[in-house]
Amino acid sequence: MEQEFTLTSEVQNGCLVIATSGYVNNKGGEAIAQEFSKHFDTGIRRVIINLAQSKVVNSIGMSFLIEIIERLEETGGKLVFTNLDPGVEKMLSIMGLFNFAGKEKTVPDALKSFQT
Repeated sequence: MEQEFTLTSEVQNGCLVIATSGYVNNKGGEAIAQEFSKHFDTGIRRVIINLAQSKVVNSIGMSFLIEIIERLEETGGKLVFTNLDPGVEKMLSIMGLFNFAGKEKTVPDALKSFQT
């Protein structure tokens, strides 16, 4: 049975931290993009997406993540993924997203990466 998608977000040290739970499909991807846009419009350009509780990202969910990366690149921002399931990490790697976004083991590691 498919787990219902939910997300939480908070701003830590000027970075938007989005934590997801459940399948990142069209609904999940759209929810992430909407949350991102809400904060992007206030000037946030550093984003962390914690996928610890999301073990599957489909192609439509991936397209929303790519859209976020593109918007950040256009404005000098950066996205870092954390807590990646090996299958999700492999998919992101195959799609070449780590050429444009970072990855760290944990949210604290990602926050530190923005300070260097």
